[in-house]
Amino acid sequence: MSLYVDDPARLGTTRLSDGRLLGWAEWGPEDGLPVLLSPGAATSRWLGIGAGAVETEGVRLVSMDRPGLGVSTPASDRTFADFVDDVRELAELRGLGPRPAMLGNSQGAPFALACAAARAVSALTLVSAADEVAAPEFAAALPDELRDLVTRVADDPVGAEEVFAGLDADAMRRMVLAGSPACDLTVYEDPGFAAAYGRALDEAFSQGAAAGYARDTVLAMGRWPIDLGAITVPVDVWYGEEDASHSPDLGRSLVSRIPGAQRTVVPGIGGALLWAAAEPILASLAETVRRDGRMDGPADGRKDR
Repeated sequence: MSLYVDDPARLGTTRLSDGRLLGWAEWGPEDGLPVLLSPGAATSRWLGIGAGAVETEGVRLVSMDRPGLGVSTPASDRTFADFVDDVRELAELRGLGPRPAMLGNSQGAPFALACAAARAVSALTLVSAADEVAAPEFAAALPDELRDLVTRVADDPVGAEEVFAGLDADAMRRMVLAGSPACDLTVYEDPGFAAAYGRALDEAFSQGAAAGYARDTVLAMGRWPIDLGAITVPVDVWYGEEDASHSPDLGRSLVSRIPGAQRTVVPGIGGALLWAAAEPILASLAETVRRDGRMDGPADGRKDR
């Protein structure tokens, strides 16, 4: 048991019209407000958000394994547009309504943004969003190692994907912990969270290769074919003030590219924000949906208008 995460209430797979399976996990009441979770890098459906948050807000949270991760059928050469199609079909088959709300965490953020741009979701919250690091304005701000990876993805996406496919669950865990500030380690080293996170990583790589993670990473680290300026649904973007991993400017330029988007910066936490502040994040999203698109931000943290 952990203060930061609960086990799923329901687990399953759904067969899509093309025969592929998508794995999913659910938390909260089955008749609750539907919210799809686009999870972070190399984590499967098993990793939810802060314990008790979905029950408090009356939310039916549905996390889905992207193709090649967890129990979802691999789909080579898939695109952001393919993910949007999967979301639309899963929402219909799982009875989530034509346009559920979406929560995108870390590397799941650009996939969630693609859904917002395509109006496949009714509202979007991004938490510790992986930014478009290949954007020219970030070139001078990136650490040398990350800049080299971005260049490699641009110059040789196939070769870069092969390199990323060499990672495993242990390597991913070590990479996340090594890049985390002390405030995040309080979350990651909590025994209950560590067990849930480890299980999510192990299942994400359970198909014997990291092809799903590798494809996600090439898509996320390249230029995004997503018209952010066309997004018309409410978008709320959250970062932890100590987050040095996801965005060179804590999402300031990202938010400026999305009409009407708002940014909240929470002190005292980094990339583990989704689990450290699950209740206010989920409460803000639920309030947005229930108020038919009106965005009223929470009192804690610093908000850009």
